[in-house]
Amino acid sequence: MVGGVALCVDWAAFVWMTWLELGTAPANLGARLLGALVAYSLNGLFTFREEGASKLGWQRMLRYGVLWCGMTVASTAALVMVNRVLGVQVAWLAKPLVELVLAACSFLACKYWVYK
Repeated sequence: MVGGVALCVDWAAFVWMTWLELGTAPANLGARLLGALVAYSLNGLFTFREEGASKLGWQRMLRYGVLWCGMTVASTAALVMVNRVLGVQVAWLAKPLVELVLAACSFLACKYWVYK
């Protein structure tokens, strides 16, 4: 559920920013940042929390930031390539697919490394 909410925020922000003619790379960076803030907060409060305690904190936030940077580089590279070859409207459609693939990797990293 949290991933779906974060993905919707990320995608909507990306479409909005590119519609305003912001470049693909900066739009993806901004959109992923908004989605990451939503995902980190909700996952720490709900998904990966322990009995009566959230799993937020500076150490976990740092690990989440490292993971986020790697996933953002991969996502941005894929979307810039799609935009150059097929155009921005196809990049809008490709973004959820790119993010879903990355989300599977990210979930496992969050479960076993970020929120451990």
